[in-house]
Amino acid sequence: MKHIYKSTAALLLLLPISMISSAAEQQKSDKPMKKMDMQHQGMTMTEEQKTEKMHSMQEHMLQMHDLSNQILIEKDPAKKESLKNQQLQLMEAHHAQMMGHRQQKMEQRQQKK
Repeated sequence: MKHIYKSTAALLLLLPISMISSAAEQQKSDKPMKKMDMQHQGMTMTEEQKTEKMHSMQEHMLQMHDLSNQILIEKDPAKKESLKNQQLQLMEAHHAQMMGHRQQKMEQRQQKK
């Protein structure tokens, strides 16, 4: 019985250590893979391009939130519906833009093969 207690105690002491080392190894291995995947897909961007993309995303989000707030405040059903249509058009334009970028990237990948 003493042997079982000693084995269990040893296991319980080693478990947290192995979990910590496993988590550290996982973090080390994740970072290079993400960078390599982006380079493999030809998606490396300069800092200026990243900043420009973030500003574009921010502008879209602000427009969407502004329209949402206007819709929530508006009492007139006709104006409310008009604002909803405006927001829907903005969403559709954003979706079309994203799909265009996706299609462009797919075509670039096909040309590389």
